[in-house]
Amino acid sequence: MSRRLSTSDLQRYAEDGYLSPIRVMPPEDAMAFRARLEEHETASGGPLRSELKHKVHLLFTWAAEIIRTPAILDAVEDIIGPDILCWGTSFFIKEANDPGFVSWHQDLTYWGLDPADVTTAWVALSPSTEASGAMRVMPGSHKQDVLDHVDTFERHNLLTRGQEVAVNVDETRAVALPLQPGEMSLHHVKLVHGSQPNRSPDRRIGLAIRYMPPSVRQVVGPRDSATLVRGNDLFRHFDPEPVPESDMAPAACAFHREIMERQAQLLYRDTDVTAFR
Repeated sequence: MSRRLSTSDLQRYAEDGYLSPIRVMPPEDAMAFRARLEEHETASGGPLRSELKHKVHLLFTWAAEIIRTPAILDAVEDIIGPDILCWGTSFFIKEANDPGFVSWHQDLTYWGLDPADVTTAWVALSPSTEASGAMRVMPGSHKQDVLDHVDTFERHNLLTRGQEVAVNVDETRAVALPLQPGEMSLHHVKLVHGSQPNRSPDRRIGLAIRYMPPSVRQVVGPRDSATLVRGNDLFRHFDPEPVPESDMAPAACAFHREIMERQAQLLYRDTDVTAFR
């Protein structure tokens, strides 16, 4: 039986490749998580550094809490089953009135995960509106194979390689997914999506969480890691990840550095880039 999503929800996800919006926590909880992020940024002297925007659940206790939010996992379980690994977390932060954008792309392109039984939960910690550059999706595009992508390394592109699909996208078919703090969207790993710059006076802060069943494998990169957040892992394709004892604990930072070196090898393979931009 479904824990969170209705039969019609599951049919829409299968047909369109996404669901949105889904309330997963009270707005005040989302704002409290945002405050924790911004407390760290204030203490460290500026916005979150690029290498700290990825695998954040290994560094911050509050991010480790977010990926285990029951309402998120209940919806994810309805899509991928009761055994759930978190493969990655990435902050997508657009500063107020900033040119940063996300080009049209598919998540799976450089991840090396097979099969494509992966879903992304995009959790809003601030309002994500059309003015602030909410995610836009191409409904049904997840039914295609992984498309060819071109690496641009455009400096305002928030993606690791500035990758974009090497086909024309009919933007008249695009659907915006506005979210309020504490809401999330779910999208399939092959769904074509992107977002425009933030033209609002507030930051747009979203945490993208990549969930998959333990049957998924890493097929192109070095030995990979993931966090078991529900159920059991009978496959052991991924090294287990520890929960941070405190925010930016020395042991957590050391483990994170090791994992990010592996991730850089994976995500920047066949390029001259060796570290996150």
